[in-house]
Amino acid sequence: MNFSVEEENLICMYHTSDRRRTMARMLATLPDMDTEMWRLANSTIAKLERMTDADFDGQRFDFVGE
Repeated sequence: MNFSVEEENLICMYHTSDRRRTMARMLATLPDMDTEMWRLANSTIAKLERMTDADFDGQRFDFVGE
C-alpha cells in the first residue's frame, strides 16, 4: 500500500501495536479534527482498512519532518 507523506505521518502519530488499534485511535479523534485533517484521516483509515494485518506489520512507517 502506498501512503502519502501526510498519511504516513498521521499513521506515525496514532500508531500502536496493530492496525486495528491504530485505526481506532484515529477514528476516536475524528470529531476533534478540522475539515482538512478529517479528510486526510478518513482517506488514511480507508487505506488501512484495505490492508491485511500482515501487510501492516510488514510496513515501515517513518515520520517525515519538513
